[in-house]
Amino acid sequence: MGLFDGLLGGRANQFDSGNAATTAIELTKRRSRISLTKQGAATGHLRINLSWRMRTSDIGGPARQSLLRHPLKALKPPEVLGHGQSMVDVDLDLGCMYELADGTKGVVQPLGNFLGDVNAPPYVKLSGDDRFGSGSGETLYINLDQWDAIKRLLVFVYIYDQTPAFDRTQAVVTLYPSSGPRIEIGLDERQPQARSCAVVLLENVKGEVIVHREVRFVYGFQSELDHLYGWGLQWGRAYKSRTGR
Repeated sequence: MGLFDGLLGGRANQFDSGNAATTAIELTKRRSRISLTKQGAATGHLRINLSWRMRTSDIGGPARQSLLRHPLKALKPPEVLGHGQSMVDVDLDLGCMYELADGTKGVVQPLGNFLGDVNAPPYVKLSGDDRFGSGSGETLYINLDQWDAIKRLLVFVYIYDQTPAFDRTQAVVTLYPSSGPRIEIGLDERQPQARSCAVVLLENVKGEVIVHREVRFVYGFQSELDHLYGWGLQWGRAYKSRTGR
């Protein structure tokens, strides 16, 4: 098991919409900001989900090259493969740094068992620690009915076992408001040496819930993201349990 950082102590731009079947909004570099308040989706629980899967090129690359040399292999039934070592080693975790209106700061993340609380400060709760990126993934819940008590939230993703692998995954962070379309942010930039990524920043701007797409990769871990956004938390080393939650 590896070591990771653990805690010690206007107007929204236009956006890309999904089709009627997907009813999704995609935040991109060009259109990176949206107001949940103006979407009528600033109440109830905001659900933020992380899911991922291995890139097809990583899983099937050698096999496809083999077919070019031996085309008759295409007639053989495909082997059913389980989680290989490369897949097991990719353990993405979802976390959230918070700053409340009263100045309280902290983090919600699997490391250190800082799971938060959705009905009491910080009004952010983490549920699930998915080691394989399945459909359910990992999920944060944010109580938007307590938005006046929140100043800003930074949702981030990091690789637990320290092995840079963002270039081997197709990770997506999806926001599910209590009403209206979901909001998708793909971590689709190839950053082979990165170990952490600031994905989305939620800010309280005169009472509005403003969502900013960030997707800023760093080579370090939570402490580097903290420095990048000026959070000022004190960080140390921590392990994650082998059995998960």
